Amino acid sequence: MRAMILAAGLGTRMRPLTLETPKPLLPVAGKPLIQYHIERLVKAGITEVVINHAWLGEKLEAYVGDGSRFGAKVTWSAEAEPLETGGGIFKALPQLSEDGSPFVLINGDVFTNYPFEQLLNHNVAGDWLAHLVLVTNPEHNPGGDFQLQKNHVFESGDDCLTFSGVSVLSPVLFDSCAAGKFPLAPLLRSAMQSGQVNGEFFSGYWRDIGTPERLQEVSEDIEKGRIDGI
Repeated sequence: MRAMILAAGLGTRMRPLTLETPKPLLPVAGKPLIQYHIERLVKAGITEVVINHAWLGEKLEAYVGDGSRFGAKVTWSAEAEPLETGGGIFKALPQLSEDGSPFVLINGDVFTNYPFEQLLNHNVAGDWLAHLVLVTNPEHNPGGDFQLQKNHVFESGDDCLTFSGVSVLSPVLFDSCAAGKFPLAPLLRSAMQSGQVNGEFFSGYWRDIGTPERLQEVSEDIEKGRIDGI
């Protein structure tokens, strides 16, 4: 199974840190954020990784290269302008899934100790189009995103949880799409309406690194040994 790391955001909420440094290269306890993702995917046995980029993408490519020094095989999907989540994934599909196989998707601006090897056990097949990892709602998203009932994910309901940005997707999810700029969420919601999305709740460490303050918080948590498995 291959993986894609979404890394094409402009990082506007992280400015001025991202004026000259792409967000995935911002240091977390002295190591670029994206390096944690690559190393943990490799540790989980997922070594073929596609990374998209737009803002300052040449710096990202220069640092990661072909991924060999991390034990990975990295290929790049460059975007002249950010295509949003759905458009970015659609553009990279030929690199991600030549034979229609599902793939892992990781948002490049989250930090988690979720064991990526578990995603290999949640291979979407048959009528399933997506498997989502959901987490407790953070302060900045108190209402959550989706409802989890047993292993089914619904687009609304009581006690919604937050989508972690970690998932397994089937390329079939994008069958009705065309090249261009579009978000992923509407595709997921449509699949939920058809009962084709399953999921799980993860109670471990997860943070959306959307502000400089959250970046510093994660760095301190790592340095003080508060995060297992990193």
